[in-house]
Amino acid sequence: MEGTNPVNKKLAVALSGGAVLVLALSGCSSDDGNEKLDAWAKQVCDAVKPQAQKIEAANAAIQKETSDNSTPAAVQKTDAQAFQDMADAYKAIGTAVNTAGAPNVDDGETKKTNAVKELNDISTSYAGLKKQVDGLDIKNQAKFADGLKGVATQLDKLSQSGNDALKALEEGDVGKSMAKQESCKSTSASPGSPGSPAASSAAG
Repeated sequence: MEGTNPVNKKLAVALSGGAVLVLALSGCSSDDGNEKLDAWAKQVCDAVKPQAQKIEAANAAIQKETSDNSTPAAVQKTDAQAFQDMADAYKAIGTAVNTAGAPNVDDGETKKTNAVKELNDISTSYAGLKKQVDGLDIKNQAKFADGLKGVATQLDKLSQSGNDALKALEEGDVGKSMAKQESCKSTSASPGSPGSPAASSAAG
């Protein structure tokens, strides 16, 4: 009867890796930028903040479920809802970046297009994980644990897979502009991004 909990713990560990994808959108160090770019960064950061909080809440829900010896039904319900929330959040961030348009930097259009595609792909992947969790057999503990292991493996791949386009989007001046925005500073104050200069400056 103890098979579910360790597997769900693995799920939570993999999930915390996935949350970093959004926290990457918190910028790096503050510097002089240009007004157009600052306006773009503010628009994106303001839109990202509530979605990042949604992702963190989904992550926390799964983490909480792993701290109890929860029934398969409870785990299934919590995990499915968390994956749905994450799919919605990444989709919303993709829409926000798309709406903001290309940042005012070299190759801005390419960076924006690649980041939006990546965010939409991540959203689709989380929606797929929700379907997988919904399809697990909660009446059979061993089968459920096996199925959850498969979900954890997929999630692990997802958390390690390309957030390269997001990194490319926020290189150089874009990252500097984003770091100046209060909404991005607040996001980066999360425990998920230790050592972030923006995190230490968020309080002041």
